[in-house]
Amino acid sequence: MIIGIVLLVMLLGLPLIGVRLAGLPVAQFMEFPPLTQHVEHAGFTWAAFVGLALFAVVVPGPLVRANIVSTPDTSAKLNRKSFPWWGWLGVLFGIAVWIPAWNRFEWFEYFQLHTFTPLWFSYIVVVNALTYRRSGRCMLKDRPGRLLLLFVTSAAFWWFFDYLNRFVQNWYYTELESISRLEYFILATLSFSTVLPAVLGTYELLETLPRLSAGLDDFVHVKIARPKLMAVIVLGIAAFGLAGLGIWPDVLFGLLWVSPLLIIISLQALLGRKHRLSSLAHGDWRSVWLVALAALICGFFWEMWNWHSFSKWIYTVPYVSRFKIFEMPLLGFLGYLPFGLECLVVADWGAGDSE
Repeated sequence: MIIGIVLLVMLLGLPLIGVRLAGLPVAQFMEFPPLTQHVEHAGFTWAAFVGLALFAVVVPGPLVRANIVSTPDTSAKLNRKSFPWWGWLGVLFGIAVWIPAWNRFEWFEYFQLHTFTPLWFSYIVVVNALTYRRSGRCMLKDRPGRLLLLFVTSAAFWWFFDYLNRFVQNWYYTELESISRLEYFILATLSFSTVLPAVLGTYELLETLPRLSAGLDDFVHVKIARPKLMAVIVLGIAAFGLAGLGIWPDVLFGLLWVSPLLIIISLQALLGRKHRLSSLAHGDWRSVWLVALAALICGFFWEMWNWHSFSKWIYTVPYVSRFKIFEMPLLGFLGYLPFGLECLVVADWGAGDSE
């Protein structure tokens, strides 16, 4: 309860405080649906691109190397099953939606705005079916209540991102002029609800592949001498960054992606609770690594299906906006790595887990 209240106040209130301090009109950030582009972004710079590219190679490099040179533990036997019939339905339904989503059939014109959510429903079903095939278990079959809760949590979770994006405007949606506010709210909520089920479903599938986490159960031990002091410092950084979004959107836009993660983990540490980074003290990086990969995989499908969709989002990322894969600048995919951990932390917290 305490975490939820603090998270709500910080995410909603601090960016508005920053906007007021900058002397900007608050009303322009409250437009619904968000149609006006009022943030001018910095252009591409090679210095930022090369620096971020080097960071992307150096930081996860040791994890990748440890994983490659290690031998996977195959002692745990998987309870393999045949691919279920409902998985095949998910495949067929996904294909049936994908074809008209990327075309402009006259007979499909009324439904053209509504293809994103069905595609992701099919993805969630298929990824659960693959998990069931490998392990004999999956959320859809064995924990439907958990899966349903993820849909609800996910909708609220992404509305926060949509709100924070108003202050940095790193993406904007097209084809919103033709729909009402209520239609936008319903369509957006349905689309937002698929984020956590997709990422967490992919994460559970990757957990059935020992090769992907080999060598990461006893990797670098990260022990914080004074965890509560560190939590206060991180919480302060998150607070300052959120307040600064409206003032320095090009510099601080990265906090849009990690602020909920920083806040929740910091508050859990201050309250003396275990959290998803606690395992790093024992050198166990498996969940961090696998959920980062899961988010990157989902990111590929998000960007691919967005590419030729009728209603889509367009990126306006500062400094590194060249070399696009689909609509996403190449280095923009790096954001999916910490985003995966954020999804896992929010899913645990939303379910009331005390990880």
